[in-house]
Amino acid sequence: MIVTTTPSIEGKAIRQYHGIVTGEAILGANIFRDLFAQVRDIVGGRSAAYEQELGKARETALREMEERAALLGANAIVGVDLDYEVINNMLMVSASGTAVSLS
Repeated sequence: MIVTTTPSIEGKAIRQYHGIVTGEAILGANIFRDLFAQVRDIVGGRSAAYEQELGKARETALREMEERAALLGANAIVGVDLDYEVINNMLMVSASGTAVSLS
């Protein structure tokens, strides 16, 4: 499945629009506490452990979005947007885009 932030894919025509698809992943407060308790690898204010958890959440949100697009019969997602929100001491990563079929 092609996933892109652009509204179209060069050299490909959008044959059919299937609608908006989303994916979400939430990191709970205990993950933050555990990560900060084990942060020994901070260099220049960055935590590799924290960044890894954010990366996992982003990949989960993208994978969920791709699965929903596939269920609609799409073979690509265009206009993808990633958002990060803090809600009640939890971090939510959400991905959204438009599921399409390319010719």
